[in-house]
Amino acid sequence: MNEIGTPSQTRPRAERVQALHEDDLQALCEATDAAILDGGGFGWLTTPGRQAMERYFRGVLMVPERMLFVVRLDGIIVGAAQLVRPPRNNEAQAMSATLMHLYVAPYARGLGLGRLLLLEAEQCARAMGYQILNLDVRETQESAIRLFRAFGFHHWGTHPSYARTEGRTVRGLFFTKRLQDNERVVPAHPQAASIPIPATGPASVTGHSLTLYPAIDLKDGACVRLRRGEMDDATIYSDNPGAQARAWVQAGCRWLHVVDLNGAFAGRSANGDAVEAIIANATVPVQLGGGLRDMAGIERWLAAGVTRVILGSVAVKDPELVRAACRAFPGRIVAGIDARSGQVATEGWAETSDMKAVELARRMEDVGVAAIIFTEISRDGMLTGIDIAQTVEMANALSIPVIASGGVGHADHLHALRAATVQAPGIEGVIVGRALYDGRVDPAEALRILS
Repeated sequence: MNEIGTPSQTRPRAERVQALHEDDLQALCEATDAAILDGGGFGWLTTPGRQAMERYFRGVLMVPERMLFVVRLDGIIVGAAQLVRPPRNNEAQAMSATLMHLYVAPYARGLGLGRLLLLEAEQCARAMGYQILNLDVRETQESAIRLFRAFGFHHWGTHPSYARTEGRTVRGLFFTKRLQDNERVVPAHPQAASIPIPATGPASVTGHSLTLYPAIDLKDGACVRLRRGEMDDATIYSDNPGAQARAWVQAGCRWLHVVDLNGAFAGRSANGDAVEAIIANATVPVQLGGGLRDMAGIERWLAAGVTRVILGSVAVKDPELVRAACRAFPGRIVAGIDARSGQVATEGWAETSDMKAVELARRMEDVGVAAIIFTEISRDGMLTGIDIAQTVEMANALSIPVIASGGVGHADHLHALRAATVQAPGIEGVIVGRALYDGRVDPAEALRILS
């Protein structure tokens, strides 16, 4: 989401927002006013007034089927887009999402911000398992049309009387893009006419793309892997976390998953130097968990360059903190749910609660987390395969992405998880640790299987 190498408040960035503070709301309304007056990017022909616009955007955030994305310049919102998901009762079109109202204020154009915004919305739709992304646009919005074409959207139709503006009727162009290269859409009737949508890769339906998250688990400053979460059963793989981060990035990984194991047991960060070394050596986003139990710790690591923080035990013991963190840092809080036979485990897996993992996941979705990381402890580090049944159950119970973890031992386990996404499109990625370190799974092969 963010470019690496400049302070987070100065570099342009696009992100999903689930809450709008007063300053953000004001900036969003100003950008929208400017776009409307410029004649493009939104449905209004004249500005409706500030109160009406504020009510509109607050309402957007309350609609479950709508996701609001913004793009910032110097930390200030200068554009927005919306991703609209089909309602739950529209099973026939459950594979498609619609992009709407993408615009950048005239005073911030020419800087590539529209590309950032479109990329963020498209990646989110892909991560949620949608196969098709649709959009439509007035023919007069030439720069937007060039952007959509550059991103591989296919112009499949034209509406001759799409909109009325400035006293004349203008045409509308309809675009679509296939998000999962390996998926195909079969017509409802064999004789039904269809317009081809360009696609690459094999035509067989084997599930959608998944993100590979190589695990860097830290104990006493070293990269280790545990068996079944037991601190006394650890294998050391590297005493240089920064070098390990570079190695995974050079192998082609686009995310890093980091856990402070000492911190998870102590309830506070305990491998700070190692985490900082990873951040300094990573040119891809990093998500960090372990020992994050208060707002100060969350703020510290997000300010230090971590893209997302993972909240585990605190999700059970202090859900209000999770809610507050989601409001303060929308899109950057992930809930890590570790389970033993379906029951939530806490305190670095040392304790097992009475709460069901799916129940906790639903609660975390309600408070606003961006994703769930689900680990079946009994399989973690054992190389016996992911608990696909539990992962599928959780993904289908939620509308936010689920990242699978625990048990990958060879390539067949990755094939099986990818195939499971046909029935559970909410599965977004998989965390792999011991199998990568032991060489049982080659990173290049894993990326090929998952992509």
